[in-house]
Amino acid sequence: MTDVGEGQSMESIRRRVWALGQRAERRQEQGRYGASERLYRRALILAEEAFPDDLETAALLNGLGVLHKYQGRYDEAEPVYRRALAIVEAALGPDHPETASLYHNLGGLEHARGRAAEGEPWARRSVEIREKALGPDHPMVAADKAALAAILDAQGRFDEAEALYAEALAVFERIYGPEHYELAVNYNNLAAIRQTKGEAAEAETLYRRALEIKEKVLGGGHPDTALTLHNLATLLAGLGRSAEAEALYGRALAVFESKLGKEHPHTEVCREGLEALQG
Repeated sequence: MTDVGEGQSMESIRRRVWALGQRAERRQEQGRYGASERLYRRALILAEEAFPDDLETAALLNGLGVLHKYQGRYDEAEPVYRRALAIVEAALGPDHPETASLYHNLGGLEHARGRAAEGEPWARRSVEIREKALGPDHPMVAADKAALAAILDAQGRFDEAEALYAEALAVFERIYGPEHYELAVNYNNLAAIRQTKGEAAEAETLYRRALEIKEKVLGGGHPDTALTLHNLATLLAGLGRSAEAEALYGRALAVFESKLGKEHPHTEVCREGLEALQG
């Protein structure tokens, strides 16, 4: 049984779909992933019945795909993304900036799966399309470059990655100021490169800056904040600063278990790090 009732106008259905989608997005931003999924699915029942090939439906599918990626449900995210991509490509064409958003997300999904090389063509295509349409100084282009940088970083191509991170950070700092979430993401990723290169002091500074911004913007109980807590803990454990690392692992693990569940990849990796430290 659906929520679509007889006599409802298309406009009233669109209003309900929009409202549900907005609520779903807010819950996702708050790290309340279960509530977000329920809202997305309610909205999609309405949208798929009333206007299945509409861009509004594609936006909901894309949002659900992003959510599934955060939940670690990668195999569920891919068909949702691809359904959204089919709708957007049919409506706007393969070279539209909105289509590039799906390329960006499909690249990010492959990166999350540990298949960075497979994600690189998607990420490069998103940069190419949006830079041509919007120019190199647009924040969406900067976000595309940062996503590509993460994919190159995962392949050990650190010089290419750092150059792209620098470009992205320059745009974000100029447009958003010094305490925006996008800066935190890039500081976290740059810290990982510094850590890999053995530049521990600089890595710690970058992780702590990322953590400061995430705690201010997202709060200490958000899974994304916990990700940087975990990364900083790993760095400190490698430096022999066991007490500090154990405290950070504990904070991160509590968030991951409560928000993502005991079987999520982030939870399992964090638990393993803490257990290794405790001997």
